[in-house]
Amino acid sequence: MAEKKKIEPNSCFTPFEKDVSQIALPERFTFPFYYSPHPLAEIAAEQLQNNHIIPNTWQHNFGLDPQKTGLVIGKMFGVLVVQNQDGQLGFLSAFSGKLANENHHKGFVPPLFDMLKEGSFFTVEEEVLNAINRKIEKLERSQQFAKLKTFLTSEKQKAEARLQEQRQKGSLAKKERKAIREKYGLEVPAQVEAKLKHESLCFKFYYKDLQNYWNIRIGFAQKKVNRYIKKIENLKEDRKVRSAALQAKLFDQYHFLNAKGQTQSLVNIFESTALRVPPAGAGECAAPKLLQYAFKHKLKPIVMAEFWWGKGPKSEIRKHKYFYPACKGKCEPILGHMLKGMSVDPNPMLMDQSEEQTLEILFEDQDIIVVNKPAEMLSVPGRNVSHSVISRIKSQRPQITPLVVHRLDMSTSGILLFAKNKPTHKHLQNQFLKRKIQKRYVALLEGILQKESGFIDLPLAGDYLNRPMQKVCFQTGKSSRTRFERIKIESNTTRIHFYPITGRTHQLRMHSAHQQGLNLPIKGDDLYGKKDKRLYLHAEHLSFEHPSTLKTIEISCPPEF
Repeated sequence: MAEKKKIEPNSCFTPFEKDVSQIALPERFTFPFYYSPHPLAEIAAEQLQNNHIIPNTWQHNFGLDPQKTGLVIGKMFGVLVVQNQDGQLGFLSAFSGKLANENHHKGFVPPLFDMLKEGSFFTVEEEVLNAINRKIEKLERSQQFAKLKTFLTSEKQKAEARLQEQRQKGSLAKKERKAIREKYGLEVPAQVEAKLKHESLCFKFYYKDLQNYWNIRIGFAQKKVNRYIKKIENLKEDRKVRSAALQAKLFDQYHFLNAKGQTQSLVNIFESTALRVPPAGAGECAAPKLLQYAFKHKLKPIVMAEFWWGKGPKSEIRKHKYFYPACKGKCEPILGHMLKGMSVDPNPMLMDQSEEQTLEILFEDQDIIVVNKPAEMLSVPGRNVSHSVISRIKSQRPQITPLVVHRLDMSTSGILLFAKNKPTHKHLQNQFLKRKIQKRYVALLEGILQKESGFIDLPLAGDYLNRPMQKVCFQTGKSSRTRFERIKIESNTTRIHFYPITGRTHQLRMHSAHQQGLNLPIKGDDLYGKKDKRLYLHAEHLSFEHPSTLKTIEISCPPEF
């Protein structure tokens, strides 16, 4: 392995090529989990892309060049605009994890701990784990093991066939004995009865002996298979113990600074979280790397942003050159410590942006109430924000207690249905469960959709390390189905109708943005696309059976966009 170059102090500080003196500095540092990139961060990201990423010579396939070979791995990059002790503005650059199987690249901040350093405990123990993996693979792919498993299966099949054959003979013999008894009527001669009972008893003993015979044969074959299984299990247990010990030793190497100059270990940071222990890869993301370097070298953080470069992964939604917030599962606890002592933008998710908005009543009678929910208003009270459609209805109609039948995402506007009593609520919920209620949404997609219509079915699951985002998971995800129809092309956007069959969290947003869906995010999607004035998604039509009259009620509400 080639000797790695040493990174000199402050060699990662990159001055701006453009004149940024007229751009006002923000009053507070970026809230890393929900932000619009500051102009300084956008300029830094563009300079990084043009000077380092696009002309790179790394042996890394981002999935952008069809001529490039190797595993396709898109990458999250980060920029941190800083001010040095001379008052000069510049920025730091980082990438998450490793890049081209290396931790060190010119112009990028180093990792907190270089696990890839030749001769480090990590590389030594990793080779031991790799050797165990090779042994496991060799045993699992062994021809002898395969022959033994095939023989065991064959013995079980033979045993079942022989026993089934004997059971059929026994059943036939039983019918014959019954016929003989019926022939004699109520008085079967004692000698005949004794003979029939003897035949039945002989069959039972023979069947038991036959079972024992095949159990012995199967047991003998199973023991041979079990020897291999036991070897594999022992190796896997050894691997598990070694891997856990290596992970614990690795975590001990990570200690994070904050603006106050305080240091906290990775293990201590996660002790008070729901996870209790750090997830794999914690501390390797771009944001902690950038802040650690800045604090260590007395550089003042100004703003930060992270962007994706390359083809997105199959599970999560990541678009080339789009900006994304820091991940919550790995980075939220770490950055919570690192940002102490800094003035940081408030968390917009804790702020109610809907109190001044009006709530339009679309339909109301003694059983139901239908409203036009504004964008950015919660359907029901949340953990941090109590104001919602329900609380607004209660304030306007204090005599009723609305019962929620279905929900819309906070950012989605449109038709929302509530029941005024429990029987109505039960009737309407039953219609939703049986998919009898017809829903139609209208949305604007970023870009041109070539298909005129179609059907999407993706298994969705919550991304527990990055809530509230969803991901596509073919192992644990639940089926989510949507029919769509293209309405028209408007400039560089597509107006579309969605007809959701299921109602998974963020279903339409995922179906729009994911590469296995339409691969075009909904305009203004701050989670899976680019933030705008609003999310351009609206529930515009609802059709259902009225619980009392049993007549079909159809309600339409056109979007404002």
